[in-house]
Amino acid sequence: MLLAIDIGNTTVALGVFQGKSLVKEWRVRSETEKTADEYGIMMLELLRAAGLDAASIEGVIISSVVPPMTPSFQTLSQDLFGLKALVVGPGLRTGLPILYENPAEVGADRVVASLAAFEKYGGPAIVIDFGTATTFDAVTARGEYLGGAIAPGIQISAEALYLRTAKLPRIDVAKPKKAIGKTTVASMQSGIYFGYIGLVNNIISEISKELGSEPQVVVTGGLAAHLSPEIRVPHHHEPHLVLEGLRLIYEKNREGREA
Repeated sequence: MLLAIDIGNTTVALGVFQGKSLVKEWRVRSETEKTADEYGIMMLELLRAAGLDAASIEGVIISSVVPPMTPSFQTLSQDLFGLKALVVGPGLRTGLPILYENPAEVGADRVVASLAAFEKYGGPAIVIDFGTATTFDAVTARGEYLGGAIAPGIQISAEALYLRTAKLPRIDVAKPKKAIGKTTVASMQSGIYFGYIGLVNNIISEISKELGSEPQVVVTGGLAAHLSPEIRVPHHHEPHLVLEGLRLIYEKNREGREA
């Protein structure tokens, strides 16, 4: 079995694959102050509750956008499973040429999700990840990573409005019944929600123009289920896109070592 780990700013996604099948997936809070031992205990408890044996883990692969947390999970892999984890980054084959001016600047999760989207749906493609930030990534018809756009996530936008104003309250982000709010909270929800949907649809439109043809649009991330119904173009919702991409990259590198 393969353990795939995606370390994000808000959550860590963990997935166990049996061959190509994702048999179990968890999300735990990202906490930079936690030690490898603490995460290791949590991992053992999760595996035990799912009826899985740690000894059945034969490979580990990690993508991370939180560098201070990466060593903890590398240590966890070595101590818990006796395995050296593969870490997505320079030196690891992805099969996705990076056309960014500085390829090292591209977040590992963006590369992994783009690869998985291209492998499943082909290109050109736009991959949208609704996470702490919302990222838009463009992939060519030849499977090259072009670049994209990064916007504040909708929750960050709502929190910023509360923190940077004297009288506006902290609110839960929700789709309001009407665009014209009759209370402060309803007005804030309208501006944030409908404004954010406008942002998403406009960026899709602009990237599509630059790609020069109608792309496949693939959405993922924790808020995708709530926001994807508002996307005006046909699209695919893939909740486990990054984990699937990690599996693909692991297989590419294992095949390279065995060749």
